[in-house]
Amino acid sequence: MEEQDTPRPGIAGFIARHRTLALIGAGAALFALLGTGAVVAGASTVPANAPAALRVRAATPSPTPTAAPPRPAPSDATTASRLRSCSVAGLAADPRLANFQAQVVNASTGEVLFDRGGNTPSRTASVLKVLTSAAALSVLGPDYRATTTVLAGSEPGTVVLVGGGDLTLSRTPTGDESVYTGAAHLDDLAAKTIAAWQADPAHPPITRLVLDSSSFGDPGWDPSWNRKELGDGYMPEITALQVDGDRDNPGRSTSARSSDPIGRAGQAFADALGGNVEISRGTAPAGAAELASVQSQPVSTLIKQALIVSDNALAEMLARLVAVKSGAGNTFGALQKSTLAGLAPYGIDTTGILIADGSGLSDNNAVPPSYLTKLFVKINAREGNLGVIFDGLPVAGGDSGSLSYSDRFTGDNAVADGSVFAKTGWIDTGYTLAGVIHAADGTPLTFAVYALGDVGDNAKQAIDTITAGFYRCGDNLSNT
Repeated sequence: MEEQDTPRPGIAGFIARHRTLALIGAGAALFALLGTGAVVAGASTVPANAPAALRVRAATPSPTPTAAPPRPAPSDATTASRLRSCSVAGLAADPRLANFQAQVVNASTGEVLFDRGGNTPSRTASVLKVLTSAAALSVLGPDYRATTTVLAGSEPGTVVLVGGGDLTLSRTPTGDESVYTGAAHLDDLAAKTIAAWQADPAHPPITRLVLDSSSFGDPGWDPSWNRKELGDGYMPEITALQVDGDRDNPGRSTSARSSDPIGRAGQAFADALGGNVEISRGTAPAGAAELASVQSQPVSTLIKQALIVSDNALAEMLARLVAVKSGAGNTFGALQKSTLAGLAPYGIDTTGILIADGSGLSDNNAVPPSYLTKLFVKINAREGNLGVIFDGLPVAGGDSGSLSYSDRFTGDNAVADGSVFAKTGWIDTGYTLAGVIHAADGTPLTFAVYALGDVGDNAKQAIDTITAGFYRCGDNLSNT
């Protein structure tokens, strides 16, 4: 028998059960939707007999959405450095430069254009005189003059010659010039002394002269200096009383110096007093009456005289006067403190700088090229009194000074004549040059070049060559 098509009991039950579940699910979804709306709306109208969990959810407000914190905005866009294409890399590799350090800066923008070890403090040779001069301008001022004085002694017939640190005081007759144009003269001081002494009838004749050089402390010779510099004529003992930088020949810049500058000055003054005067050494009595005095040229003039021919005696005179005036002391040991204090007003970081003397003769001095390029930016701008330094710098191809010599800026390097204003430096272990370049493209550059170590005299030409390269490149100078 064929079976009829009727639902089987198992299938009917399954369908019934699923209809019931579907209705329950729809109700639950509707309830959830209504409950969510109530919560979002802040509704609290939940029946008292509702389950506890539902009442807690209804009472808890949804958190207020918070906006994402704003992303930090970039600062002002950094201007990309221009691509420069004028390279002096080949010139910098010249073996004559030995251990080469250098830095070149655009003086208008302050941008470093070229750098090779520019932040490493190293010996500077006579370029250090620029720092000595800058310190003197801030501590002493451009108008300061060193004074040599004659006082009445404590014994009858005694006068005291007190050195005030004027190493330019000259024993040449008034009217004749020594290497220091405009220097004070001993015969003038003697004439003034005699006139003042004889103005008091109670004074007996002058029979005794006491020499007081206590303004500068010992030693007069720094241990790091080569003693041959004395005989070669480049450096005297540094004493507060001396004449003509203690030169054998007052008219020559390079002239042998003596082993007793105080004695030489004392004898010259005794001769100017008329002779027959006993000479001794000591200090002036407190409160002694002044009989006469003479003064040096002002600091502004002394700086120019020191820089143009790299005069060591003048640089040491200025450095020691800075130390005394600042209260740091009166010896070589005071120069580190006093010179850095004198440089402080210029606002350039002096970290790492070591000052052993005022002239640069010592290997123990250390200044990074970067300090010099920054200082020369201010010198070029003639800030404060620093224009005095610019005016004293030797000029390539100039009429006088250490860059006018026949072995400087010759041949192809003469292209920079009249455009390089710089201080030269030379010691046995290095040659240096630092200053200002008015480049071919009109850009003012400041620069410092060191050739250190096993160097010969031909290092000067290598320095001139790369400096002429800086001149040609100007603001297009590449660091590669």
